[in-house]
Amino acid sequence: MKAIVWTAYGPPEVLQLQDIETPVPEDDEIRIRIRATTVSAGDAELRGLKFSPLVRPLFRAYVGIDRPRRMTVLGQELAGEVELVGKDVTRFKPGDAVFGTPGLRLGGYAEYTCMPANGALARKPDGVTYEQAATLPVGGIEALHALRQAELRSGESILVNGAGGCIGTYAVQLAKNLGAEVTAVDSTPKLEMLRSIGADQVLDYTREDFTRRGEQYDVVFDVIGKAPFAGVLRSLKPGGRFAVGNPKMVHRLGRTWAEATGRAKVFTWSSGMSEENLAYLAGEIEAGRIKAVIDRAFPLEQTAEAHRYAETGEKKGHIVITVG
Repeated sequence: MKAIVWTAYGPPEVLQLQDIETPVPEDDEIRIRIRATTVSAGDAELRGLKFSPLVRPLFRAYVGIDRPRRMTVLGQELAGEVELVGKDVTRFKPGDAVFGTPGLRLGGYAEYTCMPANGALARKPDGVTYEQAATLPVGGIEALHALRQAELRSGESILVNGAGGCIGTYAVQLAKNLGAEVTAVDSTPKLEMLRSIGADQVLDYTREDFTRRGEQYDVVFDVIGKAPFAGVLRSLKPGGRFAVGNPKMVHRLGRTWAEATGRAKVFTWSSGMSEENLAYLAGEIEAGRIKAVIDRAFPLEQTAEAHRYAETGEKKGHIVITVG
């Protein structure tokens, strides 16, 4: 089969189209014929080892010191068709359209992958395309989980920092559907798109720091985890809630203080991955209550180019890779 192989740590050029062996499912696995996958920020971070100096050697020790030797095919989201099932599998059958995430096994940048049948998978509704479904397992799930953790309610206000990416675009729509007043923060080229998906107010972070405006919100969801912790607390109403993606040590330490003093509740990153949540989001797309914001689609052989575009910071929503 054809796959994009991660041949070294470094720039997008280390992603190369190669012919590799087609995987065979174990007894409890299914083999999926992949139709669509995505380029996420996480894929780019893995590829370039864009971690803190403390994490980088640990990651190399697990994946490969000099080059990747485990997880040599990236891709954290996928949608496709079940082609083959292991002898112990009863949940799916050949021909089922499915979508989900292989998690840290990765493997989305290929024509085929194997996943445990009891893994993070759901059936794709007929009214949802493979490209739409592939955007849900990371972007949609993390947005949904963050808003549920923060217990966002109708009539409340929320600021989404980093609203123009794969998680943020879903967070804006889901928050609006809950009846919240939504302020979306991102760069100038993304502001009109954010208005089009329901943001009540938009802020350009290149011109204005939301933590110094004097406005306060019931919830702040910092998707990218780059806003100063003290500044976020200033932007929260007393007893407000702060959901943070990509948490750093300051968030974990600050959480203890903020909650002990009653200043705010802080929710650091954790996944709400489940078949129920995947199916819920797909149903919302099928019903037209949310939409997948897809900036560009690239064929599998242009995955390196897709990574280059992702790193410009210009993408609006999702970048999809079509397979076959």
